[in-house]
Amino acid sequence: MEQILTVAAEALAESGYEAVSTNTIAARAGISPGSLYQFFANKEDIAHALAERYAAQLAELRTAAFDGADLPTLPLDQLIDAITGPLVEFNLANGGFKALFARPDLPPSLTDAVAPLHAALLGRVTALLSARAPGLAPEVVERTATVAIQLVRAMMPLIVAADGAERAALVGELRAVLHGYLEPVVG
Repeated sequence: MEQILTVAAEALAESGYEAVSTNTIAARAGISPGSLYQFFANKEDIAHALAERYAAQLAELRTAAFDGADLPTLPLDQLIDAITGPLVEFNLANGGFKALFARPDLPPSLTDAVAPLHAALLGRVTALLSARAPGLAPEVVERTATVAIQLVRAMMPLIVAADGAERAALVGELRAVLHGYLEPVVG
């Protein structure tokens, strides 16, 4: 099963959800389509299994990024670095995640699979911003968290596609954009 999920994630990262078939995944895994169907009924089942895999990895990431130092007390640049660093590393290591779950045109069949991932991230960012700026109205905090997450989502494909110095420059740009957006709101 792990081998099937690994090659499925690679295929999805390369070609996108719509272009990849279960036959393609089976061929890349070196198994027959019938063998694949012993584990997964269809491509959607594979996507849901990948969602569970990514959810576990993201839970570890959230722990590493959000439960480390006393984040609300860090200077804003350090706070942004502490969170964006692990997010960039996760996206670099998991190309299939971006191709499958972090896209604006997510197929309706996958919306339910990704909803818990998005809700958990939004909850953590909202809690962090609330702790950092306790006087902000809850709707302002949630809107700010949503916009910050969308900024990261928008920049991540550029960062992942770049190499070396260009990737580092794009990460710097993402951090500058986040700082410019967050500083007037949460200081």
